[in-house]
Amino acid sequence: MKGLIYLEDGSLFKGYGFGAPATNVGELVFNTSMSGYQEILTDPSYSGQVITMTYPLIGNYGINSSDMESDKIHAMGFIAKDISFEPSNAASEMNIDDWLKQQGIPGVYGVDTRKITKRIRKEGTVKCVISNEDLSVSRLREICNSTPLRGDWMKEAGTSEYIHIPGDGYRVAIMDFGVKGNIIESFKKRNCDIHIFPYGTSAEEMMSIHPHGIFLTNGPGDPAEATEAVEEIKKFIGEIPVFGICMGHQVLALALGGSTYKLKYGHRGGNHGVFDKDTGKSYITSQNHGYAVNGDSLIFRGMEMTHINLNDMTVEGMRHRTLPVFSVQFHPEASPGPQDTAYLFDKFITMMGSETNAKE
Repeated sequence: MKGLIYLEDGSLFKGYGFGAPATNVGELVFNTSMSGYQEILTDPSYSGQVITMTYPLIGNYGINSSDMESDKIHAMGFIAKDISFEPSNAASEMNIDDWLKQQGIPGVYGVDTRKITKRIRKEGTVKCVISNEDLSVSRLREICNSTPLRGDWMKEAGTSEYIHIPGDGYRVAIMDFGVKGNIIESFKKRNCDIHIFPYGTSAEEMMSIHPHGIFLTNGPGDPAEATEAVEEIKKFIGEIPVFGICMGHQVLALALGGSTYKLKYGHRGGNHGVFDKDTGKSYITSQNHGYAVNGDSLIFRGMEMTHINLNDMTVEGMRHRTLPVFSVQFHPEASPGPQDTAYLFDKFITMMGSETNAKE
């Protein structure tokens, strides 16, 4: 089966197809993680994107039911230098080829992923068509030109209905933009009483459960498209502790009157250095985002920057000077990647406890 990747600038990469015989359009991005391909593909933040893995061999440890970050693959396509069709791992339940077939997602291997990555780094992310259906170049061009990229994936990436996961600890109301499974697990480990609300839920409805804190999740797309959520978040600020991760960090910045912007090629991988100004330490973090917060837009709005990206000095974390509000751009829950910054969940627990005790 042939595999084709057509870029909107007319570039064409020819390889071998695997996974489902299908044709999809998405934003072409790259991820530098050396493992964790199953968690990456099932991360809702990858909705609308075609992922190129820079690590040369993918699929060598197979697929298993315990490494899912959601109930399906959210990416539009998957690209690798080489694919292992015979995984070697006692936990493996199927190979990556069968899994992508089962999920209806096309993959392409046998292409120069280094060249693709260098192109993205030089020119920026780009719209592409990934296909296993042996289409002509003219047909690929037609599909590419007629299919716009979406920026509002966060409105449908998360749950479509209210979910309650009982716990004996602090009550956390979660605004779901496409939450990863290990974020929920991180709250469960801390015995939180978890209430997950779908996109579009009003602040009043979320506050009706009398939460001790509000958590804003990760998610896909352009944060500026989350206009309804931004308006609801404004109602929380100053009323209750708020913690945001990734998309949650970005929409919180917008709710505070700040701005966001699109990065040239984003941060995606498990090896991004971040400096924490509070601890005076640097951490290796897991990241997946294409947008960033404009720090200058928040300087006079009560916020201060707490974390800085050591590669490009972009804003990786912020907090309010007087209110119980903070957020980070990276993923302290990892999956995949290092878990060095899981202490941020404990910080949120402490913040909820302090605010609760102050009101009693």
